[in-house]
Amino acid sequence: MSHKGFYIHSLDGLRAIAVLLVFAGHAGFGHIVPGGLGVTIFFFLSGFLITTLMRREFEQTGTLSFSKFYMRRVYRILPPFYLVFALVIILALAGVLQNNMTWDALVAQALQMTNYYLIFGNPEHTAPGLTVLWSLSVEEHFYLLFPLAFTLMAVRFNPSRMAAIIALFCVLVLLWRVYLVVGQGVPQVRTYYATDTRIDSIMFGCIMALWHNPVVDPLVIKSKALILSLLAGAGAIMLFCLLYRDPAFRETARYSLQGVALFPVFYFAITKSDWQLFSWLNWGVMRYLGKVSYTAYLIHPTAIALAVSFFHSESIPVMLVGLALTLGFSSLMYHFVERHMSALRAKLHP
Repeated sequence: MSHKGFYIHSLDGLRAIAVLLVFAGHAGFGHIVPGGLGVTIFFFLSGFLITTLMRREFEQTGTLSFSKFYMRRVYRILPPFYLVFALVIILALAGVLQNNMTWDALVAQALQMTNYYLIFGNPEHTAPGLTVLWSLSVEEHFYLLFPLAFTLMAVRFNPSRMAAIIALFCVLVLLWRVYLVVGQGVPQVRTYYATDTRIDSIMFGCIMALWHNPVVDPLVIKSKALILSLLAGAGAIMLFCLLYRDPAFRETARYSLQGVALFPVFYFAITKSDWQLFSWLNWGVMRYLGKVSYTAYLIHPTAIALAVSFFHSESIPVMLVGLALTLGFSSLMYHFVERHMSALRAKLHP
């Protein structure tokens, strides 16, 4: 997490966990690995990180620069996004990847509308392996409006009150999901992919950035027993969400409970990063995986597809080769594209 010298190493470790969960879920182990939880972790982390930066900027300057905010998003998100997008299309047109691409699907993906195309269009017409772009669409839709909403709240309310307002919106999103699932019987694809039914996973992270932020205004909790109890409770909630398979629960309350459970996990991973329970998040390999996690998330389905085409099955070799291809490409992107774009942003938009 970097912005004006602001960096939290353990967040890279949490990114690494998230991308590994997603990768394993797509590599043929989805029946035992909760890949969807990895996406929820990414959402929570994004909300916490970006809202913390916005809060710090507003408290230091009394305002929020929309232009700088959106330029940071452009430099960080778009170069890897469009490079991977172009690479996949080229591989598909060359016959390396099987595809049924259509122009309307590609345009929807290029314009950050993948999630709604998956709901209302035909997923088979998208660029092969890039249905994962749905989560990027959710984030971009949220951050298109959130800076304005943040500013309107910040000039009137303190951070705790802002957190309470966002928590109310989380409740409203939950009620909206319940209405769609229980009242309207919408399919799972509608509630899983849509921005209006998933933005609360981002907003839970926003709440932690505003209410007892572990970086800005951490609580002083000296009782190790209390900390472990909170973490055990979070673990129990997560386990329940993974084991309880009722379809209505999974598409309504599951996302809300996971958001609540991530609070103590993130909080103590940051404030107690020296504990043995969390110190491994700061290992060099975890931090590196976290640094390359964005491109890894984008490219991993393509890497897995290439591995499957070589081994003609889903197996441990497929996972290992797919992981090697993912990390190899992501490392190249990080060193030759992402770091340079970050430096360029810092130079042109300090």
